[in-house]
Amino acid sequence: MAELNRPLLLRCKTPKGQHMIECLTGDNNVEDLKAILLSITGIDPNGLRVLVGFPPRELNLRNNFQKLADLLNHQNRETLIIEEIIDNDKRRSRPRTSSTSNQLINSYSDVMQSNSTRDSIPAGVLLRRVVAANNSCLFISVYFALSGGEYNDTIGSALRQIIADTVAADPMTYNEAFLGKQNREYCTWILNEDHWGGAIELSILSKYYGIEIVAIDTQNVRLNRFGEDMSYSQRIFLIYDGIHYDPLMWEPLDNKNPIQTVFPVANETLLSMALEIGNEAKNSRQFTDVQNFTLRCLACNARLRGNSQAQSHALETGHINFGEI
Repeated sequence: MAELNRPLLLRCKTPKGQHMIECLTGDNNVEDLKAILLSITGIDPNGLRVLVGFPPRELNLRNNFQKLADLLNHQNRETLIIEEIIDNDKRRSRPRTSSTSNQLINSYSDVMQSNSTRDSIPAGVLLRRVVAANNSCLFISVYFALSGGEYNDTIGSALRQIIADTVAADPMTYNEAFLGKQNREYCTWILNEDHWGGAIELSILSKYYGIEIVAIDTQNVRLNRFGEDMSYSQRIFLIYDGIHYDPLMWEPLDNKNPIQTVFPVANETLLSMALEIGNEAKNSRQFTDVQNFTLRCLACNARLRGNSQAQSHALETGHINFGEI
């Protein structure tokens, strides 16, 4: 049981990144937590949903005077998943693109064509892009990567339909031994948005889009490669902590180049960098502060702080691959 005056270690996952809160104790109240969340997200706490535990449950933040020790059941270490609440009117007015199978394919084709014209990857760092912690995080992450960085938290149903259609069309390949369910039963199951995706769904999406999907298992620090034996020319990266999937993206150090999410299979250095991110995640890597985060040059092992030092180092040495410490 946690004491009221013991510090709380709260790891917060938000759509914009991860943060560690270490300035609160069990004796602080909900109002104090809301003030911290406002500073992190810039969003009115009344417009946020905070989830905790596994399976994730929503915290009741209505009582501003409730002690955090009681709110968190006297747990000193917790991961809080922060989501913005979007009402139906705002959701309807928000532009939605690539919502059909054909549009998904066209979006991915555009990214592939753009990626194939790049001579090299610009100086930058491979980073985790946190997505919504819902039952469709795998599909949101895959779409983010395939689309070149388009975030769409409603895309799950379209990708689920692609999977169901693919499975239903080939009952010989997608049989009960492969699926763990009868073909028709599985199709009904995957279309239910209360169900999670996993290795089966990644293998199907890899084959459907003709791209290697690398999922970094942070529990075992292992690369699970889907489509590795198919000689695909491009790959995307996801990171998986046993519960949740997020995509990885390449963040250039300058403002001239866009983020990159689809990578040539021939670039083996990125595999090492992805595995390093998995190892860091296993060892409780903290949030990324783009101004002050610590980097290591993977070419000469120089330690650098923030975007400016890394960019200067790249210009001086020609070294372009960095890993976050």
